[in-house]
Amino acid sequence: MGRSWGNIKTVAGFFSAIVLIQFGANTSAIAADTVVVRLGLFTESISLAELQKAAKTGELSGSLQPFVKRLSEQQRRFLLGTLSMNVPMSVVTVNKLVNTQIGTTILNDFATALARKDKAGVQALRAGLVLGSTAPQGLSILSFIAAYPSKRLEINLPQAFIVARSLNTAFWRTQQFMLAITPQLDPKTPQIAFPFDPSQPGIAQVQILKLDWNDQKRNRNIPVDIYWSTAATAYKPVIVFSHGFGSVRTDLRYLAEHLASHGYVVAALEHPGSNEANTNSAFQGKTRVVMPQEFLNRPQDISFVLDELEKLNRTANNPLQGKLATNKVMVIGYSFGGGTALALAGAEFQLEHLKQRCKKNLTILSLGEAMQCIAQELPENSYQLRDTRIKQAIALNPTTSLIFGETGLTKVQVPTLVLAGSADKTTPALTEQIIGFNKIPSPKWLVGIIGGTHLSVKDPSKTLDQIGQPNTPISGGEVVGEQAADVRKYVKAIALAFAAQMTPEAKNYAIFLTSDYAQFASTAAFPFRLITQIPPDAMAVVKKFVEK
Repeated sequence: MGRSWGNIKTVAGFFSAIVLIQFGANTSAIAADTVVVRLGLFTESISLAELQKAAKTGELSGSLQPFVKRLSEQQRRFLLGTLSMNVPMSVVTVNKLVNTQIGTTILNDFATALARKDKAGVQALRAGLVLGSTAPQGLSILSFIAAYPSKRLEINLPQAFIVARSLNTAFWRTQQFMLAITPQLDPKTPQIAFPFDPSQPGIAQVQILKLDWNDQKRNRNIPVDIYWSTAATAYKPVIVFSHGFGSVRTDLRYLAEHLASHGYVVAALEHPGSNEANTNSAFQGKTRVVMPQEFLNRPQDISFVLDELEKLNRTANNPLQGKLATNKVMVIGYSFGGGTALALAGAEFQLEHLKQRCKKNLTILSLGEAMQCIAQELPENSYQLRDTRIKQAIALNPTTSLIFGETGLTKVQVPTLVLAGSADKTTPALTEQIIGFNKIPSPKWLVGIIGGTHLSVKDPSKTLDQIGQPNTPISGGEVVGEQAADVRKYVKAIALAFAAQMTPEAKNYAIFLTSDYAQFASTAAFPFRLITQIPPDAMAVVKKFVEK
């Protein structure tokens, strides 16, 4: 474990360097000793021998000088450092990594900076990385060059810089974290017989009851879709969904239908101050994107819905009468709703530190951080919004880094499952989920999806607008729709297993909340990871990075 973390910076530097300079070369069968770097009208040929000499002597001399003169001092130091780096990953590990969904996405981005007449940049990059890792000294820039399957490589340097900006050190540290928490990227099939497949639908036919409730005390209209079936019984918990910012109550429709088919009653509500309609109104200049009070209104919306469900449970001739266990509820929140779910589970808003951070005009690295800074306008520094009817919480890609401060998450009082996608740009896993998870008291579970993006868990009907979106450092590049089907299948399995922990069937489902099942459910596109504790030495490295 320690060795893996000691090489995080090496991994980050190695891949960034490929993007920055993308020196390419050959396999042993195709001797390539020249790379052409293009910068506007300027081109420069650089030999492998010269790079090898620079790595050995620590000096960028000789015919490298014309190229070096066009780099900043920082870029020069970076170049020298990366030339001497080795990444101690086995060929098996590298092969698996570049064939994951995130690996393919990254290679596609890298390939845009290459000029190849055969349009086979992705395949060439993959081959160079895999073959380069077989070198005696391991994978390095130089072994990659020596393995690159081409006699000549031309790199468009401006495009390489664009790609590099979207893959910062935090991004690479997150990928390495996901691999480090379960070191074997190519694990053997678990020698465990799983009793059934929890991702498959139940036998009950799902019905949807559409309601429109009004909270007169707060003057808020709350639309609610209730997913249920005749298999619903009071021994199973009620499940409540909280959607993401600027979205709607059908964010996780596929998951609601899945849970309802297994006899659970699911209430998916819409938060009027942070839903799609409110965002559309803001774009027209009619209102703010979100009011600071919304951080308090969202948990209160769910408490109000639970009050109304209690009334339904006592209403004669209502199909849900007597079937709603409103005293034992599981909340599932996505993105902004993930923070809502954690607040209902007992996490306390700690805004003093947030206000200090957000007033320093720091560069906002994610949309999730920008969203949390809106809360600095709230009048108090500490808020407690727990609803004691909430007995379990699932937070999918939640926002936690600023809103809960240093101690807010230590107040969570129910079993909690946190899901993080390694390629999430909106709520980056490292800062928004991993750091926060370490503060949550046990019992808890952290699910890591290597290659998962922010929208991968959403219902495919809600991600159609992502087609053709540009890939930028803070947005785009989303893996959604059919490409993310494996992710949604796994989410269905673990959500059902987690809900079952409050039923007499708990033991039958507990096996699906294990690293063994995560390994079993993993696919080539999406390796899944599940842990219940983060090793202290790993956490120390992450914290040190985040605090810089």
